[in-house]
Amino acid sequence: MADTQQTGEGVVVADPSPEAVAESAAPTGKTRKIGEGPGRLLVSVYGVFTVAAGSRSIYQLIAQYHRAPLSYILSAASAAVYAFILVTLVRGGASARKLAFFCCAAELAGVLIVGTLTLVIPSAFPDQTVWSYYGLGYVFIPLVLPVTGMLWLRRTPADEQQG
Repeated sequence: MADTQQTGEGVVVADPSPEAVAESAAPTGKTRKIGEGPGRLLVSVYGVFTVAAGSRSIYQLIAQYHRAPLSYILSAASAAVYAFILVTLVRGGASARKLAFFCCAAELAGVLIVGTLTLVIPSAFPDQTVWSYYGLGYVFIPLVLPVTGMLWLRRTPADEQQG
């Protein structure tokens, strides 16, 4: 609680220091991490996409590499990005939040670049990646997911991300 001082007239004055103000503004009870509450859905979707993209790319890299190496390497890269974002969302904290936001932005850039390239130069992608045609094979979730992630990370107050 904020420190208080009593004046000669019996009036109590709260300590106006920044620490006292921050302490009094902090929510009571346990603080939430990014991946708690509604953020659990976001964490769950990133978990599913980590497994889906990862397992698909591992199989394709082992069994079908000669067919479309660029596509399969890009799918493996997307799985790595999903996994990293998943870990940062679960970990929480200010530095993890910044890393997650940066990775969501990189993920969005990847989806937009790969999606555009699959439309402009389809011959370079004989097989689809997770991000082909802006995630068409995954109901456009790869396009919506990073935007949702960045919005969630911006919306979540800093004191909810400590933990």
